Amino acid sequence: MKISINQAAKYEGQQVTIGCWLLQKRGSGKIQFLQLRDGTGFMQGIVVKENDADLFEKAKGLTQETSMYVSGTIKADDRSDFGYEMEVDGIEVIHASEGYPITPKAHGPEFLMDNRHLWLRSKKQHAVMNIRNQIIKSTHDFFFENGYKKIDPPILTSSSPEGTTELFHTKYFDEDAYLSQSGQLYAEAAAMAHGKVFSFGPTFRAEKSKTRRHLIEFWMIEPEMAFYKHEDSLEVQEQYVEYLVQQVLEHCRLDLGILDRDTSVLEKIRAPFPRITYTEAVELLQEKGFDDIEWGEDFGAPHETEIANHFDKPVFITNYPKEIKSFYMEENPEDPRTVLCADLIAPEGYGEIIGGSERIHDYDTLKQKIEESGLGLEAYEWYLDLRRYGSVPHSGFGLGLERTVAWLSGVQHVRETAPFPRLLNRLYP
Repeated sequence: MKISINQAAKYEGQQVTIGCWLLQKRGSGKIQFLQLRDGTGFMQGIVVKENDADLFEKAKGLTQETSMYVSGTIKADDRSDFGYEMEVDGIEVIHASEGYPITPKAHGPEFLMDNRHLWLRSKKQHAVMNIRNQIIKSTHDFFFENGYKKIDPPILTSSSPEGTTELFHTKYFDEDAYLSQSGQLYAEAAAMAHGKVFSFGPTFRAEKSKTRRHLIEFWMIEPEMAFYKHEDSLEVQEQYVEYLVQQVLEHCRLDLGILDRDTSVLEKIRAPFPRITYTEAVELLQEKGFDDIEWGEDFGAPHETEIANHFDKPVFITNYPKEIKSFYMEENPEDPRTVLCADLIAPEGYGEIIGGSERIHDYDTLKQKIEESGLGLEAYEWYLDLRRYGSVPHSGFGLGLERTVAWLSGVQHVRETAPFPRLLNRLYP
């Protein structure tokens, strides 16, 4: 009977066959321990010489990443985190791998990134992708269960939602076009049709940054909600992030263990999250000796980390100055210098994972903001239509998938959180 490794518990004591690869092996003169992987998990196979000398010699000659069918009996194994192993009585080699470049010794990050197509096979990278997959599944579950509809904004756009020059330009036949920075504006249009929506897709930033938090291509989850004020949106963000964390804890314990993730930190992630205004954050930083920050300036990674260190869970920084935020954000009535927005900062130095705001819903105000930003009204006529015809208060946010994966898995660089990351000066493989 052919099974996968993740089904082993159902077949304890039974004879089965698994299609797999040899991750690595170790052994002695009497026994070979084969570390097997099949894409669903990792399991040890045991080959004992006194049971079958020919099979033992065959196992002894296996090379790293050789593909094969391995047959044997599933046994419980309390010493293993997985809980089961196979007593092997048959090996059928499919393809003998020779000279596999990623050996068990240590390798530098550039070498590993050059071989990303193979590095994905490693135990830790497999665990990171499992966590990413769970976050993707849990995202769909959360929004579908709460009455949201998924919409798919275009990747090719004629304008910039963020109003920056960090755009990838291309030609759309005889017109200028850009790779999308965000699906937000289109999600707003869909919210006016469906009430509550979310998009989940790739976004691109031509930002020449080499920090551990930045990718050129990354995935964003972007809900938009009609009739939701800023405070309503913050509550959704809290519920969503808490849900993601608890789902990863429930379904990815083995993966978190492989990554040596301190789960006690994640277990404390429960709503509500603490909040601090931008103004309070500046004062706090200045008290902590950050003389480089003044009111009106944006925060960098050291500033966000210092703020996050005061809390044992994610923290909202609210009401940023309007000059450093996007044109579409609603003015804060209690302080016209600021807007109704918030960034959610993850603990442990992982930085901003969510940016959100209440959107301007007044036609004249939005038109003025577009003009002041120098964006040109023509490209935004359709966006202004949303304010011409039945405008309502509405809010939304965007969560960066890769930064969230990095935080929950505990890896230090976002390059490990995308299957094939696109970084500055890296387009291969």
